[in-house]
Amino acid sequence: MGVPARGALAAIVAITAFAVYLNSLSCGFVFDDISAIKDNRDLRPHTPLKNVFYNDFWGTPMHKEQSHKSYRPLCVLTFRWNYLIHQLDPTGYHLLNVILHVGVCLLYFRTCLMFLPDATSFVSSLFFAVHPIHTEAVTGVVGRAETLSSLFYLAALITYTKCCKSKRSTGWKSLILSMFFVFTAMLCKEQGITATAVCVLYEIFVVQKVRARDIFLALKSAFGGNKISPAWSGEGTKRLTALTLVTFSLLILRLHIMGSKLPVFTRFDNPASVATTPTRQLTYNYLAAVNLRLLFLPSDLCCDWTMGTIPLVESFADVRNLATLVTHGAVLGLLVTAVVTRSRQTSVILIMSLAMMILPFLPASNLFFPVGFVIAERVLYAPSMGFCMLIGYGWSILMDKKCKKLVLLLLVTLLAAHTSKTYIRNYDWLDEYSIFMSGLKVNDRNAKLFNNVGHALESQGRFKEALNFFNMAVQVQGDDIGAHINVGRTYNHLKMFKEAEDAYLKAKSLLPKAKPGESYQARIAPNHLNVFVNLANLIAKNATRLEEADLLYRQAISMRADYTQAYINRGDVLIKLNRTKEAQEVYERALFYDSNNPDIYYNLGVVFLEQGKASQALAYLDKALEFDPEHEQALLNSAILLQELGRAELRKVARERLLKLLRKDSNNERVHFNLGMLAMDDHDSGDAERWFRNAVALKEDFRSALFNLALLLADEQRPLEAAPFLNQLVRFHPDHVKGLILLGDIYINNIKDLDAAENCYRRILQLDPTNVQGLHNLCVVMVERGKLNQAAQCLERAAALAPHQDYVQRHLSIVRNRINKESVDDTDVFDDSFWSSNTKDKPFNAETSNGQFLQRKTDSVFANHAAVHNHIGSKQSNTDSLNNHMIHLKGPSKPARAISNVASSDSTTETKDGQQTAKQTVPELSNIVEPTTDRVFDRIISADVTKLNIQTQERGGAKHANPDQFNRSAAAAAAAVVGSKQGIPKQTKDSALS
Repeated sequence: MGVPARGALAAIVAITAFAVYLNSLSCGFVFDDISAIKDNRDLRPHTPLKNVFYNDFWGTPMHKEQSHKSYRPLCVLTFRWNYLIHQLDPTGYHLLNVILHVGVCLLYFRTCLMFLPDATSFVSSLFFAVHPIHTEAVTGVVGRAETLSSLFYLAALITYTKCCKSKRSTGWKSLILSMFFVFTAMLCKEQGITATAVCVLYEIFVVQKVRARDIFLALKSAFGGNKISPAWSGEGTKRLTALTLVTFSLLILRLHIMGSKLPVFTRFDNPASVATTPTRQLTYNYLAAVNLRLLFLPSDLCCDWTMGTIPLVESFADVRNLATLVTHGAVLGLLVTAVVTRSRQTSVILIMSLAMMILPFLPASNLFFPVGFVIAERVLYAPSMGFCMLIGYGWSILMDKKCKKLVLLLLVTLLAAHTSKTYIRNYDWLDEYSIFMSGLKVNDRNAKLFNNVGHALESQGRFKEALNFFNMAVQVQGDDIGAHINVGRTYNHLKMFKEAEDAYLKAKSLLPKAKPGESYQARIAPNHLNVFVNLANLIAKNATRLEEADLLYRQAISMRADYTQAYINRGDVLIKLNRTKEAQEVYERALFYDSNNPDIYYNLGVVFLEQGKASQALAYLDKALEFDPEHEQALLNSAILLQELGRAELRKVARERLLKLLRKDSNNERVHFNLGMLAMDDHDSGDAERWFRNAVALKEDFRSALFNLALLLADEQRPLEAAPFLNQLVRFHPDHVKGLILLGDIYINNIKDLDAAENCYRRILQLDPTNVQGLHNLCVVMVERGKLNQAAQCLERAAALAPHQDYVQRHLSIVRNRINKESVDDTDVFDDSFWSSNTKDKPFNAETSNGQFLQRKTDSVFANHAAVHNHIGSKQSNTDSLNNHMIHLKGPSKPARAISNVASSDSTTETKDGQQTAKQTVPELSNIVEPTTDRVFDRIISADVTKLNIQTQERGGAKHANPDQFNRSAAAAAAAVVGSKQGIPKQTKDSALS
C-alpha cells in the first residue's frame, strides 16, 4: 500500500493537532495565566510598548531583585495583541495557542522528512501532535512561550539546511535568516538558543557527512599523539564559525539583559538546589529519569511538581538510582549504536533525534544552574520532538518485521490512548479549582497544591473550605511561610482576628534569622515580607494600634527599600494618624520605585482630597487611569469629582466613566447611586429614580440611596411611595435625622398619623436635643392635636434654642393669639423629657409608635390613598397657617443639586458624626439631597497582600515574579472597595514556571 502525498499527510497532522485541543477553547485563565495575563500591565494598550522590552515575562522590571529574569518580549507582544483584540476573553488566547501548536506540528513534520521516510515522519508527527505532555504548553496560555519558541526553533533549523545545499557557497542569506530565527526563538523563550547547537550537529554529521565513529577515532588518535582529522570543507568552517560567534553573542546579550545575576529561588521551589553533595547530584540525575518516564508514560500529569512532590535522593542506596542508571544507560546505548553502526542513515537519525531531545532540555535540567522548579511538563514540549522521532524510527524498524498487523494495531492503540488522554486532560485546565484538584489526585505531598486549591475556594467566597486546605498545606509543609500567611488571611475573612494574628505571627517567626556578615535582604524571600504587611493591616483595624502597624511597615521597608506594597499600606495608616503630609511623602517615595503603579497615583489623589486640593486630586486620579483605564476606584471617584465641578461637559465624562464601571460590574450599587446623582444634576428625575431604585435593590440598607429616592418621590408629589423607603431607611439607620424629619412630615401632611409623626420628632430630639427642626415640628404636632398650651411651651423652647429664627417667633405668636381668642382649657405640660433622658445612644424602638414603624396602620393608610390625595388638594394656602411653615418637602419642584444639602444660598453646612446637616434660615428640606459617606474616597490598601504568595513567573518550569512566591501571588497587591477602608487583594495562584 502506497503512502499518501506529503500534502495529505501534513493536512491530517494539522487537523489532528487542532481537533485534539478543540475543547481547550472553553478553558479560562488558570495558574500562571493570572500573573502573566490578567495582572500584567504590559498587556494593556495604555502601557508604553517599550516596557515589554524592559520587563520580564510577568511584567516585573528585569533589574529588580524579585524579577524572575525570564525575558520573553515577543511572547508578551502576542499576549498584548490578544488583549488589544478581545481584552480578557480567554477564548482568543487559547485559539491562538492551538493555532501555534498546529504550526509547530507542520514544521516538525517538515523537519522529520529531512531524516526519516514519509510514513515514519507522519507517525512521529502524529505522536507529537497528540502527546499528553503538551497539554500544559498548549492549553495553559502561558505555555505559548514554548510553542512560539519551538516554531522559530524549527524554522531556524529548516532555514539552516538551505544554506548547506551548495558545497561551493556558504549561503550567507539563508544563514543570516537562520540566525535571525534563533534570535527570535530566544526572545520567545530562553531555550531557543539551543537551535544553534542542533545546527552545529547537522553541519557536522549531515552536511559534512562525518560519521560518529570518525569523531571517536579522531579523539582517540588525538590522545594517542597521532592527529587524524575528518574531511572538512571550508564553507562548513565558515558556517560553524558564524554559529559559534552568534551563540556567544546571544549568551552575552542575555546575561547583560538579566544584569549578570541569576534569579533567586527558595528551597520550596527546588529543594535539591540547596541540598548538599551528593544529594543534589543524585536528585538532579534522577529528575532526568522522571522526565523521560513522563514522555514514555504520561499517565499521572500534574500542574506543579515543586516542594515535596519528589523526595530528595539522599544516598546511593536509594532504589530510585536504578531508574537513573537505566535512563543514562539507554541514552548511552543509543549513542554507542550511532557510533558503531555501519548505516550512516541510522547514525544520523539517532544523533539528530538525541540532539533534539537532549539539547533543548539542558537549560531546564539543573545541571548547569539551578532553576525555579523541580519538573515542569511544558518544558518538555521541545525535547519531545527528538523523543517522537525515536518513537517513529522504532516503529519503522518493527514494521520491517513479519508482525506488521500487530505493530499497526499497537500504533493505533497508542495513538488513541494518547489522544483521549490529551482531550480529557484539557478539561482539567477549565478553571483553577479543577486544575489544582487534579494535581492533588496524583500528588498529595505538595503544599503549594493545597494552597492553590484554597485560593480557588477563597475566590468563590468559600472561606471555611479554603481554610481546611490551607491547614492541610501547613500539615504537609510545616515551615511553609506562605501557608501560614494564607491561614491568617482566611481567618481574617472569617472575622476571627485573634486566630489571624496568631497565624501571621507564626509565619513571621519562620522567617530566616539574620546572620553576621550577611545581607538580610538577600536572604529573605521578597514575597515573605508580605507577612509584615498583612499583620500590620490586621493590627491597623484597631485605632489604638496604628503606631504598632506603622512600625511593621517600616520594618518591611528597611528590609527591602523598593517594597512598594509596604509604602502603599503605610500611607493609609499615616492618613488615619492625620499625618497626611508624611503620607504624601511615602506615596511619592513609592512612585520612585514603581512609577507605573496606578494604585499609588490613586492614593496620592486621596491624600490631596484629604488636604482639600480637589484639582490636584483629580489630576492624580486621571494619572491612575492613564496607567490603568480599568482602575475601578479611580473611575468611580474621579467621576464623583467631575460631577462636583458642576459643569455639563464634565458630567458627560463622569457618566461615561460610571457606565464603563457598570459594564464591568452591573451589581455595584455605588455606581447606580452616582448615576442617579448625575441624573438629578441634569434635572432628569425619571432616570434618577431608576438608578436610585437599582441601588436600593442591590443594597437594601444603602443609606444615601434610600433617602435620596424618598426625597425625590416626595418632591414629585408622591409621598405615599416615599414612605416605605423612609421606613426602610430608619429601620436600618434609626439615627438618620433628615430621614426622620421627612418621614414625620409625610405622617402629618399625608398619612395623618400624628402618633407616628411625634415618634419621629422625639427620636430626633433624643439624638440631638438642640435640633430646632425636630423640635419645631413636634410643636406642630401639638397644634394639630389642639394642645395649644403644650405647643406654646414647645415653641418657647424652640425660640430659646434659635432666638434669631423669625418663623419660630411668628409661630409662637400665632399660637398665643389662638390661646387668648379660644380660651383654651389645656393644663397639660409639654413633655420635654428628651432633654434629660439618656436614650440618645439607645437603639430606636419601633414599639413606641402607633404608626408605620409598627406596620400596624400600613394597610389602612394605603387603602385611603385617594383620601390622602384629596386632603392634599384641599390643603390650606393661608401663609399664616402654622402647618404651611412646617419643615417638609413642599418646596420648589426643581430637582436638588446632587451634593447640596441646604435649602438656600445663605445656609451653612456642618458635619456631625459623618453626616451633613444644615443650619437653615428657611425651614425647608426641599433641596436637601444627601451625599453621605458613600461618597468617601478610600485609599487602596493591601488588606491581605499575602495573597501575593505566588506571583509566578516562569523559570524553566516554575514561575515567580518574586523569587520566593510559592503559595500564590497577586500581581496587583490589592484593590479597595469605595466606601470601605478594607482592601480586596487581587489574587493569583501559586505558580509553576518554565
